[in-house]
Amino acid sequence: MEIAGRNALVLGATRGIGRAVALALSQAGARVAITHFDWPEDAIATAEELRQLSPDHLALFVDLRQPAAIRACLDQVARTFGSLAILVNNIERGGMPVVHGPYTEEQWDLEWATTVKAKWWVMRYAKPLLAAAGRGAVVTISSMAGLVGRSGPAGLVFNDGYAAANRAVSSFTETWARELAPGIRVNELMLGIVDTRHGEGTRGWSLLTPAQRQAILDHTLLGRTGRVDEVVQAVLFLLRDAEFMTGSILRLDGGYPLGGEPPAPLPPGVLGS
Repeated sequence: MEIAGRNALVLGATRGIGRAVALALSQAGARVAITHFDWPEDAIATAEELRQLSPDHLALFVDLRQPAAIRACLDQVARTFGSLAILVNNIERGGMPVVHGPYTEEQWDLEWATTVKAKWWVMRYAKPLLAAAGRGAVVTISSMAGLVGRSGPAGLVFNDGYAAANRAVSSFTETWARELAPGIRVNELMLGIVDTRHGEGTRGWSLLTPAQRQAILDHTLLGRTGRVDEVVQAVLFLLRDAEFMTGSILRLDGGYPLGGEPPAPLPPGVLGS
C-alpha cells in the first residue's frame, strides 16, 4: 500500500515508539493525526515536529480510557480527514511490577482499560472511517507478555493482568481482520523488550539490577534489546509491504520466547538409525 497521500492515526504518539512511527509516516507523505494525554511537553514537541514536516496534521488531547472521548476523537478525525487508511493502535499501560509495586485492583483495572478496552473502542469508532478509505491497513501493537507471562526473567517486567490483556489483543486482531476484509488488512506487531518499551529508556529497566537486566538479555537469543527504529521498520512493513497478510501476528522480540532452554544433542541411537 502506498503511504503517501493517505490519512493516518497513531495513538500514544508523543514519546518513544508512537512518536517515531508518527514521524516516519509523515516523512513518507501521510497526513497524520496523533493522540496524547500524558507528558504535555512531549506532545507539544511532537506536534511541532509534525508541523515542520507538514502543516496538515492533527494533534488531539484525549483520554483513551473513556469511550465517549474516543468517539469525539474519531469524529474530529472524520471532520478533518474524511476517511482513515492507516491506524496504528498503540495504547497500553505496561504492567511493570518493579515500578508499580504491590499489585492492586486499581493497577489491574488501568491495564485492562488501556491495553484492552481502549483498543477495542478505538476500532469500533474507526471502522466506518477505515471502510470509507476503501483500502488500508491497521497495525495493533501488543507485547510478548501475552505469550510468556511471568515466566523466566521477564517476570520482573510483566505481571498477570498485563499478560492476560495482551493475549486478548491477539483475539481482537483475528476478529478485526475478519470484519474488515478484504479492503482493510489488520495485523499485530508483538514486541519484546524494546528501548522505551520495557527496555532501556524506561524507569522499570533502570530499577532492575545489572544481574536482572543481564538475565533478560541472556534469555533473548539475539542477546540484546530491540531498537525503536527496528519497530518503525516493522510497522512500515506491515502497512506498506505485507499486502497478503491479514489477521497475522509478527513477533519482534529477539527470540526471547525461545530462550532459556537450548536444544539437547540428538541421541546417538537416532543419528545411527
